[in-house]
Amino acid sequence: MKEAIKNEIQKLKKEKNAVILAHYYAPAETQEIADYVGDSFYLAKAAKASTADIIVFCGVSFMGESAKLLNPDKKVLMPDLTADCPMAHMVAEGKIEDMRRQYDDLAVVCYINSTAELKCRSDVCVTSSNAVRIVKALPNKNLFFIPDRNLGSFVAKQVPEKNIIVNDGCCPIHAAITRDQLLKQKKKHPSAPILIHPECEPELLEISDVIGSTAELIDYASKSPLEEFIICTEDGVDYKLITDNPSKRFFYPEPHPCCADMKLNTLESILSVLQKENNEVFVDELIAEQARKPLDRMLELGR
Repeated sequence: MKEAIKNEIQKLKKEKNAVILAHYYAPAETQEIADYVGDSFYLAKAAKASTADIIVFCGVSFMGESAKLLNPDKKVLMPDLTADCPMAHMVAEGKIEDMRRQYDDLAVVCYINSTAELKCRSDVCVTSSNAVRIVKALPNKNLFFIPDRNLGSFVAKQVPEKNIIVNDGCCPIHAAITRDQLLKQKKKHPSAPILIHPECEPELLEISDVIGSTAELIDYASKSPLEEFIICTEDGVDYKLITDNPSKRFFYPEPHPCCADMKLNTLESILSVLQKENNEVFVDELIAEQARKPLDRMLELGR
């Protein structure tokens, strides 16, 4: 049954000049059939570089929006329109305007994990892989980092010369991982380094060995001569880690960090959206015009 679905997806993809983009947190079977698999920064670049007429984005809503913002003339489809990211909405109404009134020379730095409405009120977007580099490159002294407090706090420690005010938002999946969960795995596997995503709480970062974006953690594990690793991020990365490193072993906090929204990107939903060409992403043109600016600036500064 699964093979038949995969074959039909490949057939429709060729017929319709479609490309499938999948985030590392999507189901393993979805990553397996995708044309491009990566973190949000990589997929943003892949979407912009694509020559396809249709982009099927296997992620959550803000990712589909970003792809549409960078490709206004292409059809962007989401396998499941209900797949969302709670953190993407976690900035209180009016907060950005309040901060601009309080601080002179303020730049609003917006994690790409955010809605188009938040992006259009920001000065630059960042991802976990380029946030430190882009913040250092900004001329502003005062920065308001939205929406994730944990990534913002991590960046603030790396760039102490800036005055970084963080918004009180978070990824519920990463923020739910506890110090005890991590230490239990470390006790079981004492020689395994802890590789952690900066969306996790600061107290977890303090006891970890490597802090990085999803792609950076995968790269580190692949290049390391070690054979065992404790991975502190969403468990969808396991597919890429095992595929690239079949002889290595990877352990996760218990229970495994799992984003139910990302897991909505099933083979069945991909096939359905290719057949019907429904679940199209639309962004109001006035919002899109403003939201493209911080995304384009991110791509420019992130080169």
